[in-house]
Amino acid sequence: MNATPRPQETADTAASALPQLRPGRAFAHTTGASGSGHPHRSDGRPPHTPRGARHPGPHGGPGTTPPVPGPPAWARTRRGLFPALCVLLLALLTWQTAAHGPLRGLDERLGRTVAGSGFPSGPAHVLADLGNVTVALPVLLAATVLSVVIAVRARRVRRWWRPALGAALAMAAVPALVVPLKSWIGRPGPPGTAASGVADGFFPSGHTATAAVAYGAATLLLLTAHPVGRRPRALILCGYALLNAGVGIGLVRCGYHWPLDVVGAWCLSGVVLWALGLALVRVTRTDPPSGR
Repeated sequence: MNATPRPQETADTAASALPQLRPGRAFAHTTGASGSGHPHRSDGRPPHTPRGARHPGPHGGPGTTPPVPGPPAWARTRRGLFPALCVLLLALLTWQTAAHGPLRGLDERLGRTVAGSGFPSGPAHVLADLGNVTVALPVLLAATVLSVVIAVRARRVRRWWRPALGAALAMAAVPALVVPLKSWIGRPGPPGTAASGVADGFFPSGHTATAAVAYGAATLLLLTAHPVGRRPRALILCGYALLNAGVGIGLVRCGYHWPLDVVGAWCLSGVVLWALGLALVRVTRTDPPSGR
């Protein structure tokens, strides 16, 4: 049989022909190619770019490289260090006060010295009165209302009523913790308290705990609703510490409490405020800025 001879292609004809694309080879390197098994490589190996090595997020979205772990163990331990120290110090002071230990004797000598010092009695009474419920509660109420207004306008809190509820629970915890300790220890007050008709129940100091928790909760509410920089925040906290130190000095100078009564109330208040601060951090959010 005579086969029809194939025409010989010239160089011009071959050059004008377009290359034929073969499926499975060239398309395997394109994104989303069928049969490649990987959006970037045909051999299934992950690319060497950091983006390709990322792990997917919890909802299938792009993750991070490497996956971000939770807080380290030392950070979690440091968070609970402050309340643990407060509880340990409160236990030590309670033991020394109830057992008439040497620390109690030193405390009473220091209290008589401060009560007879030359600190002006007028400012001392003003500072001591800051621990009264009639003074501390209105301050906390005003701070609560102001913080709620700021948080609602800034949309920084998931539920606007939660910080206010936390502050109310913190104040309710003061008599719930102080009154049983007072009854259990039954410590007599300084000589100046004999005229008040109260024989015992002075450890820990209820006025000190009221001032520390009320003004501390007000500070935490305002800082949560309107965060400030590190330096203004440090100044506010220093002012709060100085205010409570003044209340304690005023109570001891006026002969209303012994120094250990004040320190024990500070330890108790520290645990309450730590719990309140932890709760406020959990209900606070940062919304993304609106595009303008």
